[in-house]
Amino acid sequence: MSRLNPLPWRKIVCVFEQIGYKHAGQKGSHIKMEKPGAARPLIIPKYDEVGRDIITTLMKTAGITREAFLALLENC
Repeated sequence: MSRLNPLPWRKIVCVFEQIGYKHAGQKGSHIKMEKPGAARPLIIPKYDEVGRDIITTLMKTAGITREAFLALLENC
């Protein structure tokens, strides 16, 4: 399994857009992304490097696996 490294916020947004999340607003330096049918929105900080802990939490909230995330990341 490939190691998950810190990523720029644009790549993270790209991954979640591929599974149906849409930009739903911004407050300060954080982007809100929503998907119809999803219980909770994703809040993505606009950092040059978003840490692994935040990425892992976003994956859990979106309900996708590490393998799925890494496969989608290759398209960004």
